[in-house]
Amino acid sequence: MLKSSHHIHINGIVQGVGFRPFIFNLAADYDLPGWVCNSASGVDIEISGDPDTLDHFCADIPIKAPPLAQIDSINIEEIPLTHFEGFVILSSQDKATDFIPVSPDVAICADCQAELFNPHDRRYRYPFINCTNCGPRFSIIKEIPYDRPKTTMAGFEMCSDCREEYINPADRRFHAQPIACPVCGPQIWLEDNFGEKLKEKEGAIQAARQMLAEGQILAIKGLGGFHLACDALNPEAVARLRDRKHRPAKPFALMAFDLETIQKYVEVTNAAATLLQSPQAPILLLPQREGTHLAENVAPGQAKLGFMLPYTPLHLLLLEPEPNYPDVLVMTSGNLSEAPVIRENREAREKLSEIADAFLMHDRPIHMRVDDSVLTVINDAPYPSRRARGYAPNPFRLDYDLPQILATGSQMKNTFCLTRDKYAFLSHYIGEMENWETYQDFQEAIRHYEDLFRIQPELLACDLHPDYLASQYARTKAAAEDLPLFEIQHHHAHLAAGMIENGLSPETQVAGLIFDGTGIGLDGTIWGGEVLVGNCDTFERLFHLKTVPLPGGEAAIRKPARMALSTLWAYGFTWNESLPPVQALSDLERHALLTQLEKKLNTPQTSSMGRLFDAVAALIGVRQTISYEAQAAVELEGLVDMTESGYYPFVIKASEIGLQPMLTALLKDMRDGISQPVIAARFHNTIARLSLALAQQVQKDYPVNQFVLSGGVWQNQVLMEKTLDLFQQNQITPLIHRQTPPNDGCVAFGQAMIAAYRYKNHKE
Repeated sequence: MLKSSHHIHINGIVQGVGFRPFIFNLAADYDLPGWVCNSASGVDIEISGDPDTLDHFCADIPIKAPPLAQIDSINIEEIPLTHFEGFVILSSQDKATDFIPVSPDVAICADCQAELFNPHDRRYRYPFINCTNCGPRFSIIKEIPYDRPKTTMAGFEMCSDCREEYINPADRRFHAQPIACPVCGPQIWLEDNFGEKLKEKEGAIQAARQMLAEGQILAIKGLGGFHLACDALNPEAVARLRDRKHRPAKPFALMAFDLETIQKYVEVTNAAATLLQSPQAPILLLPQREGTHLAENVAPGQAKLGFMLPYTPLHLLLLEPEPNYPDVLVMTSGNLSEAPVIRENREAREKLSEIADAFLMHDRPIHMRVDDSVLTVINDAPYPSRRARGYAPNPFRLDYDLPQILATGSQMKNTFCLTRDKYAFLSHYIGEMENWETYQDFQEAIRHYEDLFRIQPELLACDLHPDYLASQYARTKAAAEDLPLFEIQHHHAHLAAGMIENGLSPETQVAGLIFDGTGIGLDGTIWGGEVLVGNCDTFERLFHLKTVPLPGGEAAIRKPARMALSTLWAYGFTWNESLPPVQALSDLERHALLTQLEKKLNTPQTSSMGRLFDAVAALIGVRQTISYEAQAAVELEGLVDMTESGYYPFVIKASEIGLQPMLTALLKDMRDGISQPVIAARFHNTIARLSLALAQQVQKDYPVNQFVLSGGVWQNQVLMEKTLDLFQQNQITPLIHRQTPPNDGCVAFGQAMIAAYRYKNHKE
């Protein structure tokens, strides 16, 4: 029979996901000889057989690929007929200029979980059980190709049993690089906060469980860093954690053993259940149920709780159900306030010893710290707030080639973005760029991504703001390496991120309702309540909130009472002594604030929608000072009476959105004794109706029907869902974030897309 040979190159996430054993077994099914190997650019196959069989083999690859694989391209080339003896897996090959996407860390699979609790399995209760379908990936890889010697598992020599599984193509652990067992793999131990080892292995787990049940606080080394854990049903334990961590009110993340337990505390839709149980296993923000026994100080002032399921075997062992044992644990990032999550044992002992009563440690090194991802569900689909473990470094694949770019992102919720070929690699969540530790983490992560994906930036992009550390880094690097630098307006980056994420071409004209807290504008004021129309090249600012003073800059953000009084002053209202923000400030503070406003002393002008939410929250008595970002707005959202349909008037005159009618009506509601939940609802309804009115106004002058909804204010689920309903009723197409966060976590992606388009189309 006529035979031929093919060379097949597969690109995408095809390493560390069981792809080579899949190809090995698929070739065996078709009785085809040849070979498969990893390369630095994907997976390569050479195979011989009759043409029909080869066609069926190739057709089966994308259909039957492993569940964690993401195939971006399959290139098939006929080569001279080659005679192979059987089918083999060859050693990995590397080429210095090649690269390949890397799988994110993946939650424990059902098979490994079954083995974990099977007394007859040799990995029974072993905290590092994993296979080709689950376990650490990005957090342990140092270099590509993805082979064990290039991971933090290099120091653990496989025992004979693990080696046998590793080389057996029929085994689930065939070429699973983190493969380990109690004989040869990483181990855990419990030590006190003086560094003295208390227990090891199973004894450490049981002692840790006892301490948690007794109300103590543990630092637990996990997959991408440390967590701080305590009993979430114990108000005293939660209060101690808050006091020691200096975190007075910001909500804590929670973890429960299974979905049934989570359903006791929050409302879980089918879409939410699917997301909780997905390989990404994110923290999911879900509506609280009433009447639970959860400590109120877990998430004070919140309508939602952030729950996740155990995504490592160690977490499962710690949360294993038992009578009189807590069924929910606080599982918050192991760090000091606003600093990066801690990943190393030594650093944990140094920095967490005054917070934790004990440390549950292990000896598998974490190469790249990765925090937990945070999402919610809108219209039965994921809506990200923080993109990290489980999602990063999954790239965005575009239909066109990109230059090699580094975009450094924003100051808050920082991520950076690197591009090459058809890929954009948006980093995991870095955090708030307000301290030296986060800035160091930012630089280290950039170096790692550049090395991992073999990217040498030929141009850079950053935010316009002169003081952002991320922008200063880009300017310094551009000057030192003589590279082109694109300084990009913050809200234009939001617009570009939203449109490209939704599959539009860079030159497509779209409009955007970009509502956030801060972003320096082209006129030097602080923007944030903007209506833009544009693409990845240019934009126009069509409408914006009336600017009001931001007295003291950051001081007004930390103290919404100042923002409320500044807003009233800007709109010509007097400060009635009965108003909550007036009562919240002393006579001296009010006098100083008035002088500051009248004499324009340190009062930058802002059109920020985020600051409007702060002002309204303070005005109606919800929150006068904050201890974490957006606290006032989050608590205002949590109050909304969802049965209320009323709203307040507003005016759109020329390019300015005026809110004097809204404030007049809102103040009247307060005088009339209307409740906070009703006023909060009417305010949210007003902003949703304002969004519709703005979209309709844009359509009168521009042939657009697609509106990007981006910016941190759109994390407000009540506002988003009300706006989406109004858009649907009026046949307006919203473009909302599904892969990147609407907050500043998307800015680097937008910067990269703008820089790529401008560089390509405006090169001299």
